[in-house]
Formats: sequence, C-alpha cells, structure tokens
Amino acid sequence: MNTVEISVIVPIYRIENYLPDCIDSLLDQSFSNFELILVDDGSPDSCPEICDDYSKKDTRINVIHKKNGGLLSARKAGLEAAKGKYISYVDGDDWVDKFYLDTLFKLAEANDSDLVVTGHFREFNGKIETIKPKMAGIYDEDELKSSIVPNAIYNGDFCEHGMSTYVWNKLFKRELLNKILFDVPNEIVMGEDAAITYAYLAISKSLVISKIPLYYYRQRHDSIVKSIENPNTEYYRLGLLMNFLKLKLSHVIDEPTLDRQIKYYLYSQILVRSGGLIENPLKASFFNPFLEVKQNSKVVVYSSGSFGQHILSTNVKADFFQITKWIDVDFHELIIGGNSVKPISSITNIEFDFLIIATINPSTYKSIKMELGLMGIDTKKIVKINTDESEIQNLLTDLGFDKNFLFQGSLI
Repeated sequence: MNTVEISVIVPIYRIENYLPDCIDSLLDQSFSNFELILVDDGSPDSCPEICDDYSKKDTRINVIHKKNGGLLSARKAGLEAAKGKYISYVDGDDWVDKFYLDTLFKLAEANDSDLVVTGHFREFNGKIETIKPKMAGIYDEDELKSSIVPNAIYNGDFCEHGMSTYVWNKLFKRELLNKILFDVPNEIVMGEDAAITYAYLAISKSLVISKIPLYYYRQRHDSIVKSIENPNTEYYRLGLLMNFLKLKLSHVIDEPTLDRQIKYYLYSQILVRSGGLIENPLKASFFNPFLEVKQNSKVVVYSSGSFGQHILSTNVKADFFQITKWIDVDFHELIIGGNSVKPISSITNIEFDFLIIATINPSTYKSIKMELGLMGIDTKKIVKINTDESEIQNLLTDLGFDKNFLFQGSLI
C-alpha cells in the first residue's frame, strides 16, 4: 500500500447539491498517495448517505459521522483521524483542479516548506475570476518574522490582508497543525479560517507562495447571511477571534503593530456585518463610516455580495439613505427593501449624490472605481470609508471591546 502523503479533510453540512462534484474532483487527482476524510458534521440532508456510498467505491475514503458541532469541530475531527504528512482542507461545496494535490505536494517538498499558499478561482453564477497572491516566492524564518507575519492580517492598505485567511488554498504540515488547531475554541464561529491560518503562520519557519490557481471556490447566494439578529452576539464572537489572534501572534509581533492589525481587522468585519451603519449605544446614534455621505443622501450601492446586502438590509431598518439604485456586474435576481440588483450600465450621474462601493478590499475598490469611471460615472461621487484610527478606537470602546478585544457588553 502506498504511503499516505496528504490527508484531504472535507467538512460537510447541508451541501447535498454540491458534494458529489467536490468528491469526484478529489478522486480524479493525478496524485495518488492521499486519503480523503469526509467529516459528516451531523448533516440533516442526504450528505451522510452520499459519503457512505462513495466510501464503498474507493478505499482511500474514510467517513466520519459526528454530532453537529460546527466547522471547527469537523476540522478537528478530521485532523485527529489523519495519517498524512500534510493536510489539505477542501470545503464540500467547492471543487479542485486535477493537479491540485500534485502541485501542492511538489511545492512543499521542493522547498521544504511548512506552509504552501496558492491562487484560486472564484466561481459565481457561471462566471469564473482568477485570484492570485501578490507575494509569490520562498520565505525563510527570518523573512517570515520580518515581513510576512507583521503584515499578514493588515498590510497597511485598509483593509487588505497580507495573506489570505482561507485554509482551502493552502497545504499544512500535520505535525505543526496539531500544535495549534486544538487550541482554537470551537466557540469561534466567525473567522475560523483566520484563527487557523494566522496562528499556524506564527509557528511556521518556511513558506512558499505560488500564483498557480488550483482551487475552485463556489460563491453561493444561500451562503450569505443577510441580517444580524443580535449585534452583541456577533461582537462577542468577533471578540473571541480577535483575542485568540492577539494571544497566538504576540510572541512574533510587537504589541503596537499587532493591536493595529487586529483593530482594523475587527473594524472591517463589523462594517461588513453591520451594513456600514453601526449603532453606537453610548451615543444613541449611528456611526456612519461613509465619508461625506449625509442622512437622506441619494445613494447608489455597488455590489450584491455580503457587504452590499447588509447595507440594503440595514438601511431598511435605519432609513438613513435614499438608495436610488443597487448595481453589480455580477447581476442576478435579488430584492431587498424594494431594490433589485441592476446592471452597472443602468445608472446616470444625475440620479445620485454618492456611490458606495461595498467592499473593504482596496484593490477591488480601485478596480471597480476605474471601471465606473470608464463608463462616465463621476468618480468624485464615489465614497471612501473612514479609516481614522482614533475614531475607530473610540467606536470599538463605545461598542464594548476591551484592550484585549474581548467584548464586555451584554448578550441579552
């Protein structure tokens, strides 16, 4: 029997429509020395039966059925059962290139790397976008500590990561992953990937980053959470993540640098989840991050992704802006508060005061702004987000976060 070089772990919950494509792509790998661990996290649909059926056809498959405990618990269960030298995580609603494992393995072995990072494809409604890391290269321990880790969470351009949070475009060494994964609290249910990736990076001594795209990430409408039932619960969950990151990275990043990285990361996550308008209980008002935009301004919102959807949903409750149009190049049927998504060609300068590009990624923002300008949109009307550090710190304090980023407010 061949040696198991890579253990591929697939956490599974309510993805019966996508799971066969994922498993088929893994069984079709050019690389043969791997095991496939399917972790059924108490899925209530037909996923358990799908897993069992595949395991009867291929001896490389190991199926774990467990009580539902969340994504982290599924990843831990898979790691406990893993035998490979390396670990690869694949989400069950995605799929991979035929040479996915082969390329990851050769990148790791050729460079004796603790961590491999690659590019990926983003698939949305049949459209495929290629995403490539910017910092391709080989990095030793000194370079990791001096340039990679201090910029991993926040690279100085709000709010862009120096390294992507995803675990699914990476290859980990099992012996190192064992040292950090089981320390991640299962209560972290927002930003689980970031908790794993950055904690692992902090103990790595070698890294290779390749621009080769190998992984197909499927962005689904039904995976986007469109409303916040209890903001304090979300703040509590985000606080757990941020506190964990501070704890795990404190030995490799000086405190002021680390606090600044986490502060901007926390702020960006609150922005997206809140729809921009953040209710400030101490001041009985909304914190409006969109510079120059006033209450009752006529606004066009660009993007029907998570941030865009939250802006529309929040505005339904707050009635802050007059949203005249909702646009996106990824046009699809979606209606929130009477606004449906329109193509970007549908707007004219006279129908709005400001245009909000609903992204916290500066590279994406700049690209969209340029494209809108080419179409004749007045780029002076395109809004910037408030990134003043002192104002952000005041906001976080008002919301109830302490100096270690733990949320101290009431959860009732």
